[in-house]
Amino acid sequence: MFGIFEDSETINDAKIFMGSQEETRELMRDRRSPYSGEVISRAPICTAEDTKKALEIAQKAAKIAAKSPLHQRVAWLEDVADMLRHYREDMALTLVDEVAKPLAFARVEVDRCIETIEITAKELIALHGETIPTDIAPSGKRTLAYFTRVPVGVVACITPFNFPLNLVAHKIAPALGAGNAVVLKPTPEAPLTAYKLAKMFNSSQYAIPDALSVVYGDVEVGSTLVKSSIPRVLSFTGSVPVGHIITQQAGIKKVSLELGGNAATFIDKSADIKWAASRCVYGAFVNSGQVCISLQRIYVHEDIYESFANTIASETKTLKVGSPYEEDTFMGPLIDAESLERAQSWVASAQEEGATLLTGAEIIDGSFTPTVMADVTDEMKIVCEEVFAPIVSLVKVRSYEEAIDKMNNSPYGLQFSIFTNDLSLTKRFIEDAKCGGVVVNDIPTLRFDVQPYGGSKLSGIGREGPRWALEEFTEIKNIVIC
Repeated sequence: MFGIFEDSETINDAKIFMGSQEETRELMRDRRSPYSGEVISRAPICTAEDTKKALEIAQKAAKIAAKSPLHQRVAWLEDVADMLRHYREDMALTLVDEVAKPLAFARVEVDRCIETIEITAKELIALHGETIPTDIAPSGKRTLAYFTRVPVGVVACITPFNFPLNLVAHKIAPALGAGNAVVLKPTPEAPLTAYKLAKMFNSSQYAIPDALSVVYGDVEVGSTLVKSSIPRVLSFTGSVPVGHIITQQAGIKKVSLELGGNAATFIDKSADIKWAASRCVYGAFVNSGQVCISLQRIYVHEDIYESFANTIASETKTLKVGSPYEEDTFMGPLIDAESLERAQSWVASAQEEGATLLTGAEIIDGSFTPTVMADVTDEMKIVCEEVFAPIVSLVKVRSYEEAIDKMNNSPYGLQFSIFTNDLSLTKRFIEDAKCGGVVVNDIPTLRFDVQPYGGSKLSGIGREGPRWALEEFTEIKNIVIC
């Protein structure tokens, strides 16, 4: 039915998309598996000139995209979702190959990507304006006044390695669905994943010609996208240092930034310890801790601290670490050797400062085992900065007040959570938590793709989630007919 990859099943070379046209280059970059070290994909090395060309193509395509009918764009997204279902296992294995995501979780990411695209198609129907009664004030008069939402034109998207399929969909599906043209720079760690998804978009019978371009690279390509006057919106997911650079270089354009986090939870003395510990294990170690909302700080009431510490250590020891290709593997390797070395340094630094290692911090087949640190204090680097590794820290507190002060005392504010059976404490926490998202009786790592997602402080600007991304990628046009 689809047949878009069958002619190149044994070829793992990603291609550039200059609009709808596939191109390659003589210079290619190898992508090696974080698990086996083998070359599993290759991508062309793009230049600033390649990026400028893609932007110019997008600028022309945006005029056509803006006039495309809504039914075509909805059908386009639905068609891509169907292709993803057809290629579900192939896409999951590509994720395992390129970023060593365990197979079970790779399948989940593909399923979430399908949902993200389908939700976007549904939300497009609700993307509309409204009439305004201009005679509400004495200075006004009766007119036909209304506003509508229109596409911005060109959207530049830069995406990370930890969810290299679904986070691409979170940007390009709403951007294209709203009637824009897109230039995508995917993570260098997963070029084939992005290429396959882009090929589905560009191969669809409903595709708007040249509306989606894909270029590969690092600083040169990214800087060209950021500084160009062609994109009206720049959507970036990545680190805080790069976010700082983007805000300095972007000029007058809308900038949407989903940056780092230092997710925290409070375990109240009324909480179900077994449930809280099991969920915290998942939240801290899923995807090897390489999640912006990965649980990093656990503040535990002193009355239950020892019991919780013993329970979470026992739960952690049950996780299977190993080959990402095995069905029951929970955790594979970190994305690269540098990340592995950094994780080791985090633990060593904390131990030197007085923290206690309860479990983990071993290297098994290149993977850093899930690690629980106890007796952690506020001054330790391991709780002050974003770890982005399978390490979680336990901090003993005397009260809710102490816990919320410590949680909020961070430059990050992405998502926090609380485990409690005290309703009044729940209400206080929802109001007191200085962050973009609050979760009650589950982990701060919990995210549903249909919700608005983003943070405060250094964690970013703007919100993702189909409905809110559609607002980011459109502008309001105000109309008055006298």
